Amino acid sequence: MEPRGYRMVVSTELNYVQACGIAERQLIDWIRGKGYDPSGLDEGRTEIASHATLDRDSESGRKGAYSRWRMRETPSSSSGTWQSTLVVRSGFEEDEGRTWVQVDIEHQPARQGEVPKRANTPNIVRSLLEALEARDALAYVAAAPAFIEADDVDDVIEELCDSNRRMPVVIATAPYGKDSDEWSRSVVEPLFRYLHGLAVLYVLTPEAQIEFNNALEYHPVFGGGVRTYLPGIDPAWKPDAQRHPVMSRRTIEANPGRAASILAALPQRLSSRQPLPAALLTIPRQRTRPRSTPDGTDVVQLRSENTALTALLDEAERAESIRVNEINDLYAELAKADQASNELRGENEELYDKVQESQRLIRFLREQLQEAGQFAIAHTPAVAADITYPTTFSELLKRLNELPGISFTGNPKITRSLDSQSVDNWLYVAWDGLLALDHFARSSADGATSGDFLNWCKSDASSVFPFPAAKVAMRESDTVARKPKLRGERMLPVPKAVDPDGRVFMQAHLKIGGGNTIAPRLHFYDDCSRSGKVYVGYLGPHLRNTLT
Repeated sequence: MEPRGYRMVVSTELNYVQACGIAERQLIDWIRGKGYDPSGLDEGRTEIASHATLDRDSESGRKGAYSRWRMRETPSSSSGTWQSTLVVRSGFEEDEGRTWVQVDIEHQPARQGEVPKRANTPNIVRSLLEALEARDALAYVAAAPAFIEADDVDDVIEELCDSNRRMPVVIATAPYGKDSDEWSRSVVEPLFRYLHGLAVLYVLTPEAQIEFNNALEYHPVFGGGVRTYLPGIDPAWKPDAQRHPVMSRRTIEANPGRAASILAALPQRLSSRQPLPAALLTIPRQRTRPRSTPDGTDVVQLRSENTALTALLDEAERAESIRVNEINDLYAELAKADQASNELRGENEELYDKVQESQRLIRFLREQLQEAGQFAIAHTPAVAADITYPTTFSELLKRLNELPGISFTGNPKITRSLDSQSVDNWLYVAWDGLLALDHFARSSADGATSGDFLNWCKSDASSVFPFPAAKVAMRESDTVARKPKLRGERMLPVPKAVDPDGRVFMQAHLKIGGGNTIAPRLHFYDDCSRSGKVYVGYLGPHLRNTLT
């Protein structure tokens, strides 16, 4: 389940007292802008409107100081409650004088079982970022994207590689021939509108783009595209590129609103899953009670306190329900990660065995060539197979006519959508898989191969176009096969000559990629015994299963 709350964690070089003063002024302006009464914001609970309360607590001692404000808004009995929390916390010694600022926005549904609404970036975030000169490690976290000039490239790369970075860095480019300023105003700023406080935002100028891509050979961004660089980047390691998704210009222009939502999903998920800094973790849970009033009899006072305590218990129950759901979601994510880890372990073991077998074969053949006196041939560097890979999934679809054993019956739009977050490895694996399926189909149609595609991958017959057997699954789990919704997603189209219903249960699939939420899959149906074809009914993001 995707996170629906909003969380910003930044630091400032201002001291705690200065940061608190700025934060409170921005909070008062925000409350006043909502039409509420911001007067009398003392410790405890204050009713700032008929449907809104503001809680404040603070502490100062040997372990540092913090101030916290929590606003709860319940517009109606059926709307649920919006809870907004602002925390200012003095840093620890290891924080080198920084002050931490945290903003959380979450929705608590009115009834148990309802799904919380997604929180957007609150207006107070933009004013806080500007007033506090907020930072994430070495980088400034601003409310608008900053331009990277050629002279700034080294500094930006240092920021990207900083081990203390918590936020993603999102870098946009301007297409060739477009004015950078105009492109930033008309395209990039609307695209980044959900990212304030969640990421460091940059736009590369054309001059800087060349230097930036030369420095980050395996992690480039260009052509009006946008790339999200997650913390922990390794610029010198090509496989690391798969962790940092790219959004193409075509995806952005096709539906700017949807592109903005997609772009914000990963930073929002990272912000909710990222462990808090140690200083913020030490803040106790907020247990604010309403301030007592001297008016009224003891009975009236007791009734008032009883009502307030009952309301606090209700708040606690709702908060506990949300935390339980979050824990369950984390358990589901852990199960998915464990499954992916097991799959990768099996794949790595198989690939290791293949490499060792290939090395032994190479040594044997070289010895044979040397014994035959062919020393030059024995030690000539190997030439890579002449395979021209597609550069996009759109191009892959156009080139399927090169594979007579393959018939694509899937939705091209779903396959083309992979271009927005694709990396080279996915295209290579998908094309290698299609080449292998095509060779298998033709070999089966000629009667030269018996058995299914998995057995073929494990045999010597696949040596011309090999494909890792660990990436092939011929069956789905029994749970997926039995559950109507999950099975229905895998009822994929084929010609009526293959099945009168025009659909078959395509449980056989290739694992094109892993390690993120897309994890592409290619589902196919083997009809080689009749039509001599393999039907590919789906190539796109991982379909739902028991873990999603």
